[in-house]
Amino acid sequence: MTTPHRTAAITTGITADLVRGAVELERTEHGVLPHRLPARARAQGDTQIAMAEAQPSGVRIVVHTRATVLELDTLRTRVGYVGMPLRPDGVYDLRVDGELVAQSGTSGGKVLRLDPATGGAQTEPGPVGTVRFDGLADRDKLVEVWLPHTEITELVALRSDAPLTAAPTGGRRVWLHHGSSISHGSNAASPSTTWPALAAAEAGVELVNLGFGGSALLDPFTARAIRDTPADVISLKIGINLVNADLLRRRALGPAVHGFLDTIREGRPTTPLLVVSAILCPIHEETPGPGAVDVTDEGTLRFRATGDPADVAAGRLTLQVVREELARVVAQRAPDDPHLHHLDGRELYGEADAAELPLPDRLHPDPETHRLVAGRFAAHAFAPGGPLAG
Repeated sequence: MTTPHRTAAITTGITADLVRGAVELERTEHGVLPHRLPARARAQGDTQIAMAEAQPSGVRIVVHTRATVLELDTLRTRVGYVGMPLRPDGVYDLRVDGELVAQSGTSGGKVLRLDPATGGAQTEPGPVGTVRFDGLADRDKLVEVWLPHTEITELVALRSDAPLTAAPTGGRRVWLHHGSSISHGSNAASPSTTWPALAAAEAGVELVNLGFGGSALLDPFTARAIRDTPADVISLKIGINLVNADLLRRRALGPAVHGFLDTIREGRPTTPLLVVSAILCPIHEETPGPGAVDVTDEGTLRFRATGDPADVAAGRLTLQVVREELARVVAQRAPDDPHLHHLDGRELYGEADAAELPLPDRLHPDPETHRLVAGRFAAHAFAPGGPLAG
């Protein structure tokens, strides 16, 4: 989209009323950094969740405007591992009146390199980059810029060739979703085509995505963040990280789920809440974690389970065990909590789907599967009579 004679001469301050999907905006020396957990929660977490929550999955700038040119200066941070190639550059999605009309990327930025062998980390500096969209229709329109779900993104400056104003939500309900890297958007094609973003669009709800790569671990600070974040409906997708982190044993799992739900219910006692177990993941269905990563000769990642199935009898977790416990806990609480619901994740992606659309890295779905899961979730949760329906 090129219209070189138009200049983005109007600068608009990046304020909370222009940003949706973030729980908090942190002022930095460059601008503002969207967060998906509040400061108190961030202080209690580890490096993994600190990286994941600062990657703005589901966060977007939303404005009304007649602008034909829009520019966004950002300072990105890409996260990589020593000895391994960096992920592909993040994607910015431009949606106009709900339709995806353009995609772009940026350059420069910082690189955070982690060393799994030592636990160390090193940051390589880099400059601010600019994302430019031009050739937009010269009419009043709703414009959304979805930020890359795979890159930490500081928002530095926002420019246009016509004024930008905050766009009201139109009374749409807020859906808060918490989950693992699959909910975060791993292997999705772009930020507005992760399965939660697609499901939200189909259902006509406002998304707050608290999907954190590697970090859906029933942390109490995450439960408090969910409790304290305004939402009309809530869903929790639990399972895969508990197994591939080898975090708990069966005896501890039930009480941990109860505690997580108790905390949320302290502030949201009657909010519709859907507990979803993991989609099918063959490597962890009957084999415990921890998970491990192999690098193929082509430089791609493949995941595997390293536990021993014989240890399940002693309490080690598999996805089958977690699904049983989640169903049991929800059934136990249901008589006193009519707004609590359960969904077996294999209804979103099961054995027949795995045969047709296998997980490319044995853990995360591809873009087509993100669309499949989104459609099935929206049809189950948000359709008339569904657990999250209006």
